[in-house]
Amino acid sequence: MTHATTAILTTLLGLTAAGAQAQVEDCSTLSAESFGIEGLELVSAEPVATGADLGRAGPAPVDHCSIMARIGQHTGIDGNDYAITFNLRLPDDWNGDFYHQFNGGNDGSVVPATGDLKSGDRSQTALGRGYAVVSSDAGHDGRAHPDAGMAGASRFGFDPQARADYGYGAVVKLHPVALDMTEAYYGSPPDVIYGGGASNGGRHAMVAAARMPQAFDGLLIGYPGFNLPRAAVQHALDVQTLTELTGDIRTAFSTDDMTVLQSGILAACDGLDGLEDGFVQDTAACQGAFDITALQCTGGQNSDCLSAAQVTALQTIQAGPKDADGVQLYAPWAWDPGMASTNYRLWKLESNVPPWGNYPRIVVLGAPSLAQVFTTPPTRIDGANDALLQYLLDFDVAEDSARITATDETFTESAMEFMTPPGADDPHLEETRAAGTKLMIFHGVADPVFSVLDTVNWYETLDANTGGNAAEFARLFVVPGMPHGASGPTTDEVDFFTPLVDWVENGTEPDHIVAGVTEGNAEGRAALGDVTRKLCPWPMVAQYLGSEPADAASFICL
Repeated sequence: MTHATTAILTTLLGLTAAGAQAQVEDCSTLSAESFGIEGLELVSAEPVATGADLGRAGPAPVDHCSIMARIGQHTGIDGNDYAITFNLRLPDDWNGDFYHQFNGGNDGSVVPATGDLKSGDRSQTALGRGYAVVSSDAGHDGRAHPDAGMAGASRFGFDPQARADYGYGAVVKLHPVALDMTEAYYGSPPDVIYGGGASNGGRHAMVAAARMPQAFDGLLIGYPGFNLPRAAVQHALDVQTLTELTGDIRTAFSTDDMTVLQSGILAACDGLDGLEDGFVQDTAACQGAFDITALQCTGGQNSDCLSAAQVTALQTIQAGPKDADGVQLYAPWAWDPGMASTNYRLWKLESNVPPWGNYPRIVVLGAPSLAQVFTTPPTRIDGANDALLQYLLDFDVAEDSARITATDETFTESAMEFMTPPGADDPHLEETRAAGTKLMIFHGVADPVFSVLDTVNWYETLDANTGGNAAEFARLFVVPGMPHGASGPTTDEVDFFTPLVDWVENGTEPDHIVAGVTEGNAEGRAALGDVTRKLCPWPMVAQYLGSEPADAASFICL
């Protein structure tokens, strides 16, 4: 059923497939004609042996055929050439299934199509498990403007088609093509079709669920930036608020200051799940139990406390931005001990990257995207570090935020239209649910980039719109202590994909997932030790039953 749907999409896109063919035994002899797809440009096809170096993706997990190709070539209104460049990897020992890999950041490069499953063990990949995997640059080359510095990766925002491809078009166009190429290569269509990604990749997955309701059997959705333009406005608020404290965002909060915050959150919330263990599992209860003003310095106190200005700054940031009418633009943020993590600091406060001037990532990555991709009309921005900072300092959160929903004669889709899942503010996903698609969603509570409460609000609205039955096809797991992706005082050794497969293929509903602390997570090991914990589907919380505190079996989801 799923493959038939993608064949229809192929026809609608004007792409024709030659139909099933016998498997091509010699990968190196493949050509565009081998697949019979109009508009397909084959760049290369080569066999890859197990252990071969795949760059940032590590060693090849299995013998496979790697294809580099392009579709959707066009010259933009900015005079630059664009195409959806992709990598399709076809394992010799194919399991009969398919995985669409959604990538993070601004995309702009073809991450090797190994299918990172976002578990603590990065060697676990879809390709290694026998899946055919596709990955793309989402329709633009982030290296096309090297003279623009950090702003170069977002220069594609001056072409409306490139914007749309980044937002949704690349996945819509590539998905049926990749499936037809897989069928042509093996002689039969994929049986079960998955997709997955995290951060912007999680956004891609949520957009696919809404725009392509019958295209996937299961979607792995990690810490999704599904309201990315709104989150970018939040980051402008962050930069302005933090810079105001000392005149330099990098010195607004020291590591000791963040430890004071962490200790205060733990004191108020650690025991809410029945065990004081350095881990706040009852996220919802903690938001009411913790009072940031209790950490404010009083009576001449100048250590182990926060200044009044710091307390006010944190309250402002955690409350989220508002527009000119006082309407909430983005979700509030959760208090969590992981706010003291290195990862949180790297994104929100200060990086350890000298070429960035040690500015945090929300400055050097956030400013170019907000200026050139998420606002209409786009603003050409200088890639120098201080220029990026100044753009965010000058951004009028209340007034300029209207530009994320603006259109004009050239840019007929607003950023909120091309970047977010249709209906994200009031999700129903009726067709997705009817198709039997399963959504496995996870999000770190201490994420400094995308608010976990935004994802929680989305899920709770979906649940209300489905009569309290969202869990029949969508499960949300919040991960206490986890910042953006991994590390921190959290259980980051966790496999969400295997339970998703079990749910899709065997009907086994994921009522909890056991997570541990990766060996390389020094912050997690120092804070928690070598422990396992149950992650529970929202809104349930892991409560301590007694017995062995280091063992997940001592907890129950209630």
